[in-house]
Amino acid sequence: MTERLFFAIWPGDEQRSALARIQRELPDRHGRKTHPEDLHITLVFLGDVGADQRGCAEAAADQAHGVPFELTFDSIGCFPRARVLWCGASILPDPLLKLARGLNRHLLGCGFPPERRPYAPHVTLARKARPIEAKSLTQPIQWPVSEFVLVVAREGPAPRYQVLRRWRLAS
Repeated sequence: MTERLFFAIWPGDEQRSALARIQRELPDRHGRKTHPEDLHITLVFLGDVGADQRGCAEAAADQAHGVPFELTFDSIGCFPRARVLWCGASILPDPLLKLARGLNRHLLGCGFPPERRPYAPHVTLARKARPIEAKSLTQPIQWPVSEFVLVVAREGPAPRYQVLRRWRLAS
């Protein structure tokens, strides 16, 4: 028995509402919009994980340390090849990058190789959509981050993601 898992930054109600508003204001691109309750920033995608490997991943997360930080989501754009519309930050705080690197480093011992592509934190607004031109948001979203979470992806209707566990970032 396996579960599809990933570590993520989970938005608060205010950030989720702001992201959902941006999503609603997108031009119709014939894509599949992400359910507002599923909006998040992936830190590390684990994939299909058994119980032993999940325990190891949670122990690795216990070892990953970070400090609280703030993100400013100030742009939208697309990954044309993947047909993904996203919301992101033009400036990535160093604590976010250190957290992702630290998690990856600790997860190596559990058999999770790090992603080969450079880390590009973003919130997926829609999938299978026609591209849009990148632009700055007129009202950037301030997103204070004080924790990260372990999430399971469930089959069936949206919302599909459920937070399983939380880790506080120490100040």
